[in-house]
Amino acid sequence: MARSQPDGDRLTMARTAHLSVEERLFRIEARQEIEDLVARYGHGADRKNDPAIMQPLFHADAIWSAEGFATFHGSDAIAEGLARIAAEAVLWSIHYMVAPYVEFAEDGRSARCRWYLWELSTMAGDSGPEDRWLGGWYDSVARYEEEEWKFASVKLDLRIQGVATPPWMVKKAFDQ
Repeated sequence: MARSQPDGDRLTMARTAHLSVEERLFRIEARQEIEDLVARYGHGADRKNDPAIMQPLFHADAIWSAEGFATFHGSDAIAEGLARIAAEAVLWSIHYMVAPYVEFAEDGRSARCRWYLWELSTMAGDSGPEDRWLGGWYDSVARYEEEEWKFASVKLDLRIQGVATPPWMVKKAFDQ
């Protein structure tokens, strides 16, 4: 008995049917590498935006932006700027990077990647540290150059946030 395919599977197959086996394999591996890129971004973010982790994730001409925070141009400025945000505003965090969705450009050497964010954090406030939760999504473009996938752009779109009541009852290290 033939298994029926969801419409999304048929659409993906139609888009890739003209590709060689090598190109289809490249895209399968690329999808995993882009998902790993997202995971490494979350890992770096939870280590106070460690520049040693964050900088290599971005192309030299990349752009990172989040309304209410900043816009940074270039991998060095992104790494420095994100580390400054962590030092001044986000004292502790856990990023849940959920459901990355990858759409390849026609040439297969760049891709749009979107994923949801659910974040628990402790933010610096006027009256001291404040536990908060944040939700939204990231919209990014990854580009394949020199045998490696990196972000060309990352935009964080926060849609919901609030104060955690009661405060988090977890082990936190503000000086990770």
